[in-house]
Amino acid sequence: MMAMNYVLVPALIILMGLVLFALVRGLVAFLQMTEEDLKNPGVGRSHEMQNKMMFARVKYQALAVIVLALLLMFSR
Repeated sequence: MMAMNYVLVPALIILMGLVLFALVRGLVAFLQMTEEDLKNPGVGRSHEMQNKMMFARVKYQALAVIVLALLLMFSR
């Protein structure tokens, strides 16, 4: 039981770092968006990066919630 904590806690910290990284990269892509990106029809490079980072953030958050649930389950 205790050995599982030594695996899950670092995994949770790494996943939280990945969530933060994806969030910051998505915000940077948003800040780099130009007026031209807004006026052009279709998906621009900035929009594509924002969508990619949003999906990555949601994926890492889901994995972090699963790891947290496992951590709580094993701690009881």
